[in-house]
Amino acid sequence: MQRARIVLICLSFLGLSFLTSIVVPPVAAQSDSPIQVPKAILSGIPYHVEVDPSVGSQTGLTVRAGGQTYPVTVDPETGVASSEAIVALSSGLVQIELLRDGAAIASASRRVIPGWLAIVPPLLAILVALLFKRVIPALFLGIWVGGWAAAGLSFAGVFTSLLDTLNVYVLDALADRDHASIIIFTLMIGGMVGIISKNGGTQGIVNGIVGWARTAQRGQLAAWALGIVIFFDDYANTLVVGKTMRPVTDRLKVSREKLAYIVDSTAAPVASVALATTWIGYEVGLIGDSVNQIDGFNESAYSIFLNSLGYSFYPLLAVYFVFMVAWLRRDYGPMYTAEMRARTTGAVSGVSESAAAMNDDTHEIAPIAGKPQRAFNAGIPVGVLILGVMVGLYTSGEGETLRDIIGSANSYQALMNGSLAGVLAAILLSVGQRILTLEQTIEAWYAGLKSMMLAMIILIMAWALSSVTEVLHTAEFLVSVLGDSIAPGFIPTLVFLLAAATGFATGSSWGAMGILMPLVIPLAWAVLEVNALADPSHYFIIYSTVACVLAGSVWGDHCSPISDTTILSSMASSCDHIAHVRTQLPYAFTVGGVAVLAGTLPTGFGMPWWISMGVSALILYAILRFYGREVDPAEAA
Repeated sequence: MQRARIVLICLSFLGLSFLTSIVVPPVAAQSDSPIQVPKAILSGIPYHVEVDPSVGSQTGLTVRAGGQTYPVTVDPETGVASSEAIVALSSGLVQIELLRDGAAIASASRRVIPGWLAIVPPLLAILVALLFKRVIPALFLGIWVGGWAAAGLSFAGVFTSLLDTLNVYVLDALADRDHASIIIFTLMIGGMVGIISKNGGTQGIVNGIVGWARTAQRGQLAAWALGIVIFFDDYANTLVVGKTMRPVTDRLKVSREKLAYIVDSTAAPVASVALATTWIGYEVGLIGDSVNQIDGFNESAYSIFLNSLGYSFYPLLAVYFVFMVAWLRRDYGPMYTAEMRARTTGAVSGVSESAAAMNDDTHEIAPIAGKPQRAFNAGIPVGVLILGVMVGLYTSGEGETLRDIIGSANSYQALMNGSLAGVLAAILLSVGQRILTLEQTIEAWYAGLKSMMLAMIILIMAWALSSVTEVLHTAEFLVSVLGDSIAPGFIPTLVFLLAAATGFATGSSWGAMGILMPLVIPLAWAVLEVNALADPSHYFIIYSTVACVLAGSVWGDHCSPISDTTILSSMASSCDHIAHVRTQLPYAFTVGGVAVLAGTLPTGFGMPWWISMGVSALILYAILRFYGREVDPAEAA
């Protein structure tokens, strides 16, 4: 069935390209022209024609397009000469001429395409991801189709845009210095995680926490605390916490379903909002690339990320809810049934051990037997990493307040320097104590690095799709359609729901973020501009929108049975996968619903985030206190 769908899509696509080739001739190429015309022009969307300084004097210059003449003016701040806004009211070939005193001195031609084509690439990427549960092919197809639209929808453009997918869009994404910084930072963080796992540092942290757990309540709280302590990577968090705490919780008669829930709810939610993790480079990279499309909003990507944390209601409330469930010893729904089964019968798993057990391939970074497992071998490198990033931000920024300093800092440089310092600290500790040889340390670093490769491919493809949407003026088209009909305060909530649906269907929070972030941030800014609200007092809409892409993606990933972290949580806890999904869903829906209705929605209309966070926390406590049922503490002990 899937193959038939793929063949049908390909045939439809090629058939459409053949039909358009009959009616849409190739667009004349522009070479060394003194005028710069946008690569893609959309009907009904204003565009400008820039004039190269090589034409000399700017006096007497006008631009003629579609039978209309537009004056050329010079921006006093940038010194760039460009025409007034030009609007093509219909599709078709348009001739654009630069005139001096009425005489043409340069010309170019473009194929005006229908405005709705601007949203086809990202929507197609979302649709293919939903249908086939694969993010990379979805992103690739979105880039290809977007490049074809930018090329004028010609038959030859089908093939040239296919080549441009790599030769232009992906290559430009890789060649960007800021993008390269994010890639290096993320790979270095992955390598550091590999080293501190291999040298026993991560296990040392685990050992220090596990000794405290002597009751079912403490066992759950220990798993929760361990999930927060191992904040630097969601995969490492899931596997380490699940595998380490499983014997402890089994002894305390805590169900495998509860352990899998705790593991899953302290993995991505913690890694996504901590200050220096394998997620941060990815998130900052997407934010930075999206903000680069916005004129008039110059805040650094890392500063935007920091300001968005207060609006990340779902990740923060998910971690809080796990604590309350463990502390109050209350559950509801299928989780209550699973917990009562474990307490009363001792059957921690609802299925046979052989059916629940799964294998993993983490042996490459497993601690070496017989070597000391010291917590500081993980704590010091992570501390050096965080300190290095903070010092880098402070020294490279300018301003009187800390917020101004961080906002103007070179975040990419700070992240790279911090990651290098963290890796070097991990290497020195491992080799200096003779826990690992230099060769073993490098192998562990490489094993950790390899775990990030798929994420980096997704990130690069997302950057490329972002550049395609910029060429096609997707944000401008969306705001022309929605700008007057959507109140700015509703944007974060709508973004959360869209990100949640995408993350749920694809099983990838990173894929959902990669598809949506470059689209919704420029849209949010454009809606603010349309409503004359594009000023610092309304930047919270941008921060909340950024947070909702992240939070919605994590929520959708949490609920999805095909999510990698959901599967890993089941595997690491030796819990039946369907049982894990079934018992976690009511909790995820509860936290997600409260996060949207009591958090995202009111803050979109100006309520301070800390008030919404407090109200949300109280509501969740009340739900658990009055709706949840207590597991008998005598049996729990």
